[in-house]
Amino acid sequence: MIATPNKVGQPIKRKEDPRFITGKGRFTDDIKLPGMLHMAVLRSDRAHARIRKIDTRKAEAIPGVVKVLIGKDIVGAIPPLPCAAKNAEGNHWLAGVPMNVPDYTALATDKVGFVGHNIAVVVANDPYTAQDALDAIKVDFEDLPVVMDPVKAAQPGSPVIHEQFGNNLVFNVPGGPSPEAIAATEEALKNAQHRAHIEIDNQRLIPMAMEPRAAVADWDVGRENLTVYTSTQIPHWVRTFLGLMLGIAEHRIRVVAPDVGGGFGSKLNVYPEEYLVVHCSRLLGRPVKWTNRRREEFTNTIHGRGQVQHIDIGFNSDGTWTAMKAKLYLDLGAYMMALTPGIATFTVVMMTGCYKPKAYCFEQVGVFTNKMATDAYRGAGRPEATFIAEKVMDTIAATLKMDPTEVRRKNYLTEFPATPPTGLVYDSGDYNKAMDKAKQVVGYDALRREQQQARAQGRLMGIGVCSYVELCGVGPSFLAPPGVGFWESCTVRVEPTGLVTVLTGISPHGQGEETTFAQIVSDQLGVPMENVRVVHSDTDAVPYGNGTYGSRGIAMGGQAMMMSIDKVKDKAKQLGAHMLDAQKESMTFDRGDIYVTSNPQRKVTLGQVAMAAYDFSWKGPGTAPPGVEPGLEATSRFEPSNLTFPFGTHICVVDVDKETGEVAIKRYVAVDDCGTIINPLIVDGQVHGGIAQGLAQSLYEDAVYDADGQLVTGELLEYAVPKSSMVPHYETHHTVTPSPVNSLGAKGIGEAGTIGSTAAIFNAVMDALAPLGIKHIDMPLKPEKVWRAIQKAKSA
Repeated sequence: MIATPNKVGQPIKRKEDPRFITGKGRFTDDIKLPGMLHMAVLRSDRAHARIRKIDTRKAEAIPGVVKVLIGKDIVGAIPPLPCAAKNAEGNHWLAGVPMNVPDYTALATDKVGFVGHNIAVVVANDPYTAQDALDAIKVDFEDLPVVMDPVKAAQPGSPVIHEQFGNNLVFNVPGGPSPEAIAATEEALKNAQHRAHIEIDNQRLIPMAMEPRAAVADWDVGRENLTVYTSTQIPHWVRTFLGLMLGIAEHRIRVVAPDVGGGFGSKLNVYPEEYLVVHCSRLLGRPVKWTNRRREEFTNTIHGRGQVQHIDIGFNSDGTWTAMKAKLYLDLGAYMMALTPGIATFTVVMMTGCYKPKAYCFEQVGVFTNKMATDAYRGAGRPEATFIAEKVMDTIAATLKMDPTEVRRKNYLTEFPATPPTGLVYDSGDYNKAMDKAKQVVGYDALRREQQQARAQGRLMGIGVCSYVELCGVGPSFLAPPGVGFWESCTVRVEPTGLVTVLTGISPHGQGEETTFAQIVSDQLGVPMENVRVVHSDTDAVPYGNGTYGSRGIAMGGQAMMMSIDKVKDKAKQLGAHMLDAQKESMTFDRGDIYVTSNPQRKVTLGQVAMAAYDFSWKGPGTAPPGVEPGLEATSRFEPSNLTFPFGTHICVVDVDKETGEVAIKRYVAVDDCGTIINPLIVDGQVHGGIAQGLAQSLYEDAVYDADGQLVTGELLEYAVPKSSMVPHYETHHTVTPSPVNSLGAKGIGEAGTIGSTAAIFNAVMDALAPLGIKHIDMPLKPEKVWRAIQKAKSA
């Protein structure tokens, strides 16, 4: 075996890419099984209505239709979907306050609560017949009042969506984090030299993964085994919940996530359709496939964001931020998915950002509306938090006529581990270093001079800054909702021929762990990358793991792998010592060679040790090392002591056209710190994609419902996902501040671009419009909206 040059830190192309760019990826909808049936779902076209009657007779009579099911047909077979954010006492798992969680059944029975609510399923011999049969089902509705505005939904007298609760509150945290914090905040606000009030509409977004959700269920009647192929981020959670919900022994269920075409958090749930497709397969004894259509992806896959934020701040004349009081209205939708009530918790614990106000308090008002549920979407509560903190910084700077970068510097946390007023412990950081690099790369001082010249010429040029910190490496048990864990697992096995197999509980869907894990193994064990196979996303093949979300792939899965690698090395030294008639304590493992430390020429290779590990007869009968089992593999499970906290500074330069309101991004500089960088190419790819989604929120995307609860932006014709021509050239740079939480020093990078870019771009546009006296426009900053603000300012 030949030791290889260092792979960690190198921009190596992804091992996964050839199969995708040559059309050889295998996604859920590509699965074709003998005798397979096809399921389609009838969705409600009403936002809020009672179901008087469902007539399925014409649909059942269509040739090729095998089965039609409505809500009453699955009562007792599929229980209401679980909300993992609710604990055994019925309280919010993190906030500890009571929660109202209505039953959310896989098919509606008495009423529907949002456009897209499941009403019936048709199973047919082909997908076209199934789809046609949906049109033959007739539903008689009694329309009910619709509740769309989250602030109005919280008010007394609002129409009530779920009558059993008497109001539209899901939960209310009236004063957090403590009575003492509230008192301290009120006092700090009272004593502040300046005060400001900020209102932000952090609008709903639709994740819009390239591959829509899909599932194939195959019930083996003879063996009573179930195989499910599904486009998910959490294969083991899917297996557990299918077993619990449907009464199937978990060890008889195999869940496979084939290649997954994007998730962004939207596939971090077990949806009604996954239970339905399994139920239909068991009922009919044949494989059943279901694939969402794009319109359904808009209405039935979770949405993100959806917060109305009212912020009061206090600050002093030198720019010091002294206090913040926040009231957040959370637009949660009509029913709760797994983590719907919990996402905003990440907002309140991160909304002081990189900074150290002396006091802060908050109120959360989670409400029902007649919309699809919100849940985790790239950043999951942290983009909303960062937007608050960065809006605060720019408000202070504008009020005091200070440079926004200097206001940030004045308020940075500088000593680590750092404890902001929210009570978390930030593991490591150097916010000034990231700011310095961003300003140096973009030529900040020269840009400000250029801006002065532009303003003198009547041009609207803006420079936006965002300093962010986020929580990643989701793993500590204190964060885990009931019934699931956040730890991670990995098995590393050296085969008899010296090849290495990694079996990880991480479930990648674009993050590149088939490459980055191989890079780490190559360096640690001294094997070529092409000799490392990374297996994931198959519950029959890999140890129980908790999947991919929260930028945890390297920080959690990578660390579990490192623990297993260390165990393999240790056993290899023990075997090598036995082969060389030496003591284990005298051995060194170095890049695939195991040698006597005092005499490096006395050595064996990992390949030789691996062969010997599986065949103890090489030294004659009875010569195996005492107490050593055959084989060379190890399994580890990692639960960290803390989260990781990546950070960075993004700077955006824009021009705004006064005549049209169009925003043109002239430069975009991102300086991110994700700790140790395993593969710079993959890191930059993650940042590029993240910035595109943050840019989309700032300038283009908005899930718009009308007063009747219809999703107006329910197609790609109306929902403005940016095209490549709408995305600027990115200048990506990094600082490296390793995390002490794991031995790799990794923090996470998957969500950083989104978290940093939304506020940077927004702040740039507001900076451009500042000479006109425009202080705030709600996102997205579409040309018409910006133009109207300009016209209003001119007329004023």
